[in-house]
Amino acid sequence: MMLDHRQHHLEALRSSIAVALYPIQNLANLPQSGGEWLAEGLSTRRQLQEENASLRTQHLLLQAQLQKLEGLHTENMRLRELLDSPRQLSERVLIAEIMTVDLKPFSRQIVINKGSRSNVYEGQPILDANGVMGQVISVTPFTSVAMIISDPSHAVPVSVNRNGLRAVAIGTGTSNRLDIPHVPNNADIRVGDLLVTSGLGGRFPRGYPVAEVIEVTKDPAQPFAKVTAQSTARLDRSREALLVWRREDPSEIAVDDRCGPDEQPCPQHETEAIPEASTAAVEP
Repeated sequence: MMLDHRQHHLEALRSSIAVALYPIQNLANLPQSGGEWLAEGLSTRRQLQEENASLRTQHLLLQAQLQKLEGLHTENMRLRELLDSPRQLSERVLIAEIMTVDLKPFSRQIVINKGSRSNVYEGQPILDANGVMGQVISVTPFTSVAMIISDPSHAVPVSVNRNGLRAVAIGTGTSNRLDIPHVPNNADIRVGDLLVTSGLGGRFPRGYPVAEVIEVTKDPAQPFAKVTAQSTARLDRSREALLVWRREDPSEIAVDDRCGPDEQPCPQHETEAIPEASTAAVEP
């Protein structure tokens, strides 16, 4: 066990077992997926029309917001050029479905339906539509296991979006609560502050929402304040997750653009599209 933990001798065996168990995982997930398919098939025409109208309205509002964001993005690039600052390149993402959730009391892990065949790697960050969910900790050919940010063994470097104050968000074992330890009593942090990824450690891309501060308790007898935050991601509700690859240089963007509409990297460029995982996470 010690040799396997240090040198990963049984990694190939575990991958083979995971491939053999993949049909069983799909079979266990069949009742829920079948129920969703049946409910969708039995939806009334009126419900579909109402949902379509709501989505059209939401799409129109998002398009209007996107126009404003494009203008801000152009202005940001212009200011960066004036300051001779490097541009922050966009990331490549892939949608994955959450297959199962670990039901252990103090463990927060999920299984997604993307693995090494989709170029998923250990340490890869995952997000949902609202913020950071966690990172991949184990990869097999067809599935991967990810640790959620609320797991007690997980930590993510963050900064206060309002003033740039750096901190570390650590999981508490509950579904959506995070602790922010070692924040001095005189630090400028308050309820309602948005915590975003700082980019330190090189694992999580910079600027993604992580949590919102919901409690700040300052005791003059203690050197540090007690800060509690609530994750912005819907950790206990999301059915899909986004796998994120960081782009390291402009040439990588050109390579990915030539590799098809599904944004899968060409085999000869896989090493360019997937960076090495860093060691920013807390080891369980």
